Amino acid sequence: MSSSSPASRYTAVAIALHWAMAFLLLFMIWLGWNMDDNEVRYQLHKSVGITLLFLTVARIAWRLLNPPPPLPDDMKPYERQLSHFVQIVFYAMMVIIPLAGWLLVSISPFQISTVLFGTVDWPHLPFTSGLRQGNELLHGIVENIHSKGAWVIIVLLGLHVAGAVKHEIGSEDGVLKRMVPGLFGKTSPPSPPARGALVAFGSSIILFAIIAAFPLIGSGGASAPAAPAGAESAQGNWAVDYAQSEIRFTGIYDGKEFSGVFTKWNADVAFYPEDLAASSVAVTVETASASTGTKLYDSTLREGEWFSTAAFPAATVALTDFQSTGPDAYSATATMTLKGKEVSAPLAFTLTMEGDVADLSGSAVFSRKALDLGQVSDAGGSWVSDEITVSVSGKATRIN
Repeated sequence: MSSSSPASRYTAVAIALHWAMAFLLLFMIWLGWNMDDNEVRYQLHKSVGITLLFLTVARIAWRLLNPPPPLPDDMKPYERQLSHFVQIVFYAMMVIIPLAGWLLVSISPFQISTVLFGTVDWPHLPFTSGLRQGNELLHGIVENIHSKGAWVIIVLLGLHVAGAVKHEIGSEDGVLKRMVPGLFGKTSPPSPPARGALVAFGSSIILFAIIAAFPLIGSGGASAPAAPAGAESAQGNWAVDYAQSEIRFTGIYDGKEFSGVFTKWNADVAFYPEDLAASSVAVTVETASASTGTKLYDSTLREGEWFSTAAFPAATVALTDFQSTGPDAYSATATMTLKGKEVSAPLAFTLTMEGDVADLSGSAVFSRKALDLGQVSDAGGSWVSDEITVSVSGKATRIN
């Protein structure tokens, strides 16, 4: 007697999830083998992995609320047991592998941010910051689970496909027609009514939203930058036009120039062309305001490996020792304090004045190594140049 009946058909949602996840899984495996030294593919690999993790959560919930149709009556007992075993291990691996990848990124000393599809900042797993240094054994174990787990998935895929094909062309009723929409036309049994969509997908979406909100919550709680040392005594006599001024940083990344700006900063300027010895400038920069135009870079710059904005929300720059070097040309010593490191570099700038309005343009070169920036992931400057140029330009009006 045939077991094909309305109850033997998977729901339309289960079918859609099955094929969407199958495609993403195959794509994920391909990315894993073809992403070395490719930043875009590496980020896409992480994005697809997190997507698969939450689709798996939704699919498990859907399966509990909408039990799958029974296997064909004439399947042998060992075949039934093997089928159930493959499904259980498959679901387990679909959870374990993405979690292992998430943990691997979280404990990596390189601290490269995860930005899902170039849009959503994805946090590291909590309580992993202390595992990023001196844990090569743990890193190796997690890396093996993640990479070798892909081969387990491939074997399971092979068993799954072989079993489906075998039962489709064998004497049994077949299972393939239950999962391929419209393939068999009128002979394909209809899908049964579905239930629990709000629970299955709502819970997964809510969980995703809560985790994705962690970086926003963290950034919202950051304290305001402290005033730079010496700001209280600067007695500023110039008002900076922040709308027409900027602080920019420039370097070389992967053989190409990159650049960014700090969008939040303030300066107390006391500059007297006729009395340079009495001049001083104190600048405070909110490090989390670094903007390069690429969300991945902005997020990575906030990590502990770079600006460590959670621990050091502000950097300061003090300009002293002003000298005249020519008509409208000056030099000064720029002392930057960042992540507890104090580094000085010469700053050359021009100042063109028309009445009480001045146009400024200048730059100084700082070493990443001296400021402890990127010294775990790229101490030798293979990817990011050690020398970073910090330039300032803009307008200011003399107020007294």
